[in-house]
Amino acid sequence: MLQNFAKKILNIFGWNMVGEIPPIDKAVFIAAYHTSNWDGFWLIVYKFALNVDVTFLAKHTLFWWPLGPFLKSLGAIPIDRGHTHSTVQQLVESFHTRDHLFLALAPEGTRKWQPYWKSGFYQVAKKAGVPIVLVYIDYRQREMGIGITIQPSDRDKDLLLMREFYRKVTPKRPANQGPVAFPPD
Repeated sequence: MLQNFAKKILNIFGWNMVGEIPPIDKAVFIAAYHTSNWDGFWLIVYKFALNVDVTFLAKHTLFWWPLGPFLKSLGAIPIDRGHTHSTVQQLVESFHTRDHLFLALAPEGTRKWQPYWKSGFYQVAKKAGVPIVLVYIDYRQREMGIGITIQPSDRDKDLLLMREFYRKVTPKRPANQGPVAFPPD
């Protein structure tokens, strides 16, 4: 019932769903570009329309009552962005201890313009041995979808694939869209 309701909401607002969940049990899903609070809303509706169990991280400051329990029911996990190294390791361990885990992350880490993507999603996927699934929300085309799947191996080549994939995606606020790049080593 919730799946049909989510599909109707997307249809009413003119969104098209593209692609399918790959037949895998574990993956890091990255959703780009994240330039507006609307991105999270629409992607949660999309998650329900696909009827897929996806976990995502949200700022720990959002987990006050009654919003906290509601966010957790949607699949959110509170994250304190001040402790990034322990976060990567905790997420890697989560992949090792679960039979099924789809973890969705916004690679920019914020809705504001940044010169680089955060590389934590890549580190988690590589250390956990799971693929990265590219998800997008394109406001010009009014579509959201599942794109290519990448098994992390060569950081520069993988980043090139991501850059090429997201090149055609138009975010809600293009001025907040940073480049698809990792910080220099």
